[in-house]
Amino acid sequence: MVEVRLGLECVVLAAGKGTRMRSSSAKVVHEVAGRPLLHYVLDAARGAGAARIIVVVGHDAEAVSGAAEAWRAEREENARVTLAFAVQAEQRGTGHAAAQAVPHLSGTCNAVLLLCGDTPLLRPESLAQLCAGAEAQAEAQVALLTARTDAPGAYGRIIRREGQVAAIREAKDATPQELALTEVNPGVYVFERGFLERTLPELGSHNAQGEVYLTDLVERAAAVWDLPVPFLETLGVNDQADLAEAQAVLYARRARGLAQSGVRVADLNRLQVGPDVTVAAGAALAVDVTLAGRTRVAAGAQIGQGCVLHAVEVAEDARLLPYCVASEARIGPRAQVGPFVQLRPKATLEADTKVGNFSEIKAARLGAGAKVNHLSYVGDADVGERVNLGAGTIVCNYDGMQKWPTVIEADVFVGSDCQLVAPLRIGAGAYVATGTTVTVNVPAGALAVGRARQSNKDGYATRLRKRLAARLKPTA
Repeated sequence: MVEVRLGLECVVLAAGKGTRMRSSSAKVVHEVAGRPLLHYVLDAARGAGAARIIVVVGHDAEAVSGAAEAWRAEREENARVTLAFAVQAEQRGTGHAAAQAVPHLSGTCNAVLLLCGDTPLLRPESLAQLCAGAEAQAEAQVALLTARTDAPGAYGRIIRREGQVAAIREAKDATPQELALTEVNPGVYVFERGFLERTLPELGSHNAQGEVYLTDLVERAAAVWDLPVPFLETLGVNDQADLAEAQAVLYARRARGLAQSGVRVADLNRLQVGPDVTVAAGAALAVDVTLAGRTRVAAGAQIGQGCVLHAVEVAEDARLLPYCVASEARIGPRAQVGPFVQLRPKATLEADTKVGNFSEIKAARLGAGAKVNHLSYVGDADVGERVNLGAGTIVCNYDGMQKWPTVIEADVFVGSDCQLVAPLRIGAGAYVATGTTVTVNVPAGALAVGRARQSNKDGYATRLRKRLAARLKPTA
């Protein structure tokens, strides 16, 4: 559980449209690694010890506030955080945005952590260190992160005097000498509350952009304490290319973390594991695997190349061969799935089951030891223990109007190329002959046969070939 830092509250700036995203949606609701950008920033704020977070909304405010509320509902530790919203109806700069949040600070707040909602790579550990430093430096009215990069671009430049941070110059207002500086401002601050409340109203907009700059507060502070961090950690997402870069970093971090925890990872750069996925030590993940949602992979499980799982439970020693797709399914101990299998929602495979290539299971349970070896579809069915469904078996669960159930009791053998027309029950130990269309219930232990009688016509094939050959001969 994250330790709450008493007196610390957080303001997240999330009012901007993000025009360079070329999207009608607010920038902070765009997803990276399966979650909105905003969620990562809220995670970092909670991890730094903030028990109250004020989100400044503006463009697409309903979607942004909805994303924040969804984050709070995700897990119990988020629910302990108090969320509040401040509205910036007109976007007039970061200083103006922060001023909208100040009235929402609680009476017990004495320090304000200020973040931008488009920085998903911030580490909670860095923020916690920044907050601790701000608390330890009693004379510092501002603490901030700094970073260095060879391509500072539009980032504000850090101006130092005698080694201390003295000012931040926005790129559009900087001199050529200042633009040559490589130390930049990531936009992460801790402000003494009293200082923030006193000085924000004094800020003007006499600058190149005609905006109220939050960065102007730094020059007004009696003392500033800074914490250098790697530039990549502070990456702000401004366009779709930045979004892709941030996602790659998040996936690479996760892959390395899993490998260090005892998961066998085939390639750290070819694995996509979402933030809500759990993979136990001893599991193995091949290249190009994607695990999303609340997927759980137990020890000893093997996930083959190209598998895509969303909200799937994979039990101990289960094995997924390459290129399986599964969603909201459960795969039992020692089950084998694939290659090229689709498990749709509510598919449940009990222990020691097998689903072979080019098969699909939907809203169906396979009992322990059951086999669906290849080229089959099983939907809305309860399949008993040790049942064998032959190649090409189809459960016909939909009549064009509604879905119907099929029950196949234990130890049934179904031959290849059979159609089981629901609603249907096949009794324990029954045998369904190859090529049969089953339309009525089959008693336990019975043989079901439903196909036309075969007829052989002697010599017919030889005569047919001669006739066809004669038609193909060129005429004189």
